[in-house]
Amino acid sequence: MHALNLQPENLSLAERLADRAVDALIDEADLSPKPALVDRRGNGAHTDLHLGLMHASALALWPAFKEMAEAAVEIGEIGLPLREAIGLIGRQGEQAMLTTTNGVNTHRGAIWALGLLVAAAALEPESTAAGSIALRAARLALLDDRFAPRPLSHGAQVAQRYGARGAREEAQLGFPAVIQRALPQLKRSRANGHGEQNARLDALLAIMTDLADTCVLYRSGEQGLRTMQIGAQAVLDAGGSASLAGRRRLHQLDQQLIALNASPGGAADLLAACLLIDGIESGDSLQKGVF
Repeated sequence: MHALNLQPENLSLAERLADRAVDALIDEADLSPKPALVDRRGNGAHTDLHLGLMHASALALWPAFKEMAEAAVEIGEIGLPLREAIGLIGRQGEQAMLTTTNGVNTHRGAIWALGLLVAAAALEPESTAAGSIALRAARLALLDDRFAPRPLSHGAQVAQRYGARGAREEAQLGFPAVIQRALPQLKRSRANGHGEQNARLDALLAIMTDLADTCVLYRSGEQGLRTMQIGAQAVLDAGGSASLAGRRRLHQLDQQLIALNASPGGAADLLAACLLIDGIESGDSLQKGVF
């Protein structure tokens, strides 16, 4: 049980959703062994990140997630007012993150993805099906925030250069990497008795098999992307992370991606989104109320 869950039961919907989002980020960071990503073993392909920093960043984002959910409850419908409200809150959350991390970008993509999902869940708390939450988030993502700064992020630049789908487009399409790949794989691995940690690793790998991860493209180009996609599929084909053959393939993929300086940060953000949606859909935090 997370420390965040050891709270009084009378938390508001917005507070519970913020707890969920932060839990998802911390669970993603802690999950091990993730290929070339920060986890309990070490820093992966990163020189500026470590597990403690990821935890501190996640906790610093709690107020922003809470405020996004509150804005959704207050405004009550999908439209430009809500889109621009969560955009402003997200930019403020990004500044809080950068202050906490001394300027290191730990969770910029996750603020976008999880912020949209938190707002979408708060709009219709009785509608907790994964597809419904993702569809509401997509409708929000399709609206243009007039006040958003226009300089292209690294991910957006890479998406433009390679014709890849960036974080914005992934959300606008309703998070297909989560809904079509990660969640089904997570449930299959659980049903096969692989254990929760292995099921989550398999969900991450399922995302990596198809995602044009702009973090990987930025750091290592098309070679890194091919290595990630082919290697992730090889792990799953070998039986997944719960099998000996799959673990050997996973170790090999980890070493290959570190050698290429390729860290699948986009896939990690989407795994956090998967864990958030899964937690809301399953309603497994009954002591805090059902979403």
